[in-house]
Amino acid sequence: MNPSVHIVLFQPEIPHNTGAIGRVCVGLGWPLHLVRPLGFHLAEHQVKRAGLDYWDHLDLRVHDTWAAFLETVRPERLFLMSTRGTRSLYSCAFAPGDALVFGSESRGLPEEFHVRSAERLFRIPMPGEHARSINLANAVSIAAYEAFRQLDATPRTPS
Repeated sequence: MNPSVHIVLFQPEIPHNTGAIGRVCVGLGWPLHLVRPLGFHLAEHQVKRAGLDYWDHLDLRVHDTWAAFLETVRPERLFLMSTRGTRSLYSCAFAPGDALVFGSESRGLPEEFHVRSAERLFRIPMPGEHARSINLANAVSIAAYEAFRQLDATPRTPS
């Protein structure tokens, strides 16, 4: 069994990042949710190039609004990833059905998320002095594989 966690990109802007994140989701067997508006067209060559030949295997779900995502998916719990989070990603205890939510590359998550869901905001520790954040695709990879590690999911044998 492969316990599923939802990976959610709120209004992503860069096709290369979304393609790379899609590839991570295929590797984990987890769905990727995109919440509009997107800063690119899904048919763009850059998205598929970053996703390589894995893109056709991606469980991709596109939602017109945040409310539509919540209504359709009804995730067990939300873990909002933000540089403004006060708690570390490594303090999270993940379970199947959870959703890891990431904001856009230039804006992050909207202010309303920070206000209404402050207790659900988490950050990836960055002990370096000169970086505000890390690349979105890297952040998703770090968080997704921490959730995978905690769930002790058994990887499937590649075919």
